[in-house]
Amino acid sequence: MTKKIYIGWAEFHQHTKELCQKLKSDKHYNKIIAVSRGGLIPAGILAYELDIRNNEAINFSSYDNDEKRKNEDIEFEAHVGEVDENTLVVDDLADSGRTFEVLRKYYPKATFVTVYVKEKGAAQVDVYAKDMPDEWIVFPWDI
Repeated sequence: MTKKIYIGWAEFHQHTKELCQKLKSDKHYNKIIAVSRGGLIPAGILAYELDIRNNEAINFSSYDNDEKRKNEDIEFEAHVGEVDENTLVVDDLADSGRTFEVLRKYYPKATFVTVYVKEKGAAQVDVYAKDMPDEWIVFPWDI
């Protein structure tokens, strides 16, 4: 069995606030698009910390439970309006980078951010808080 890394609520909140600090020094953002479901919680924290009230969500599903879907079976639905260089697309983790790889085709001007990134997914992320090893991450909402 793969080793698991458990992340608690306080730790996750702290890492998300570290992501906020990086974004504050970057430029002004005025819109957040959360990748549902994993991106919903960090997007909420970012919205408060960066004082962004324009928030949307994308329904994107590339997994069935723990099984990765084939590219042609990925479900993607979004009604998020205009997306420009002042828009953040937020997820909790860039594991393989596949989610952001697909979304970059639709939103090439957006800034793609995650709280955590693994080596394989790093190329698809613009800003992140923490590098993670290639092990299964268990978030506090998964327990």
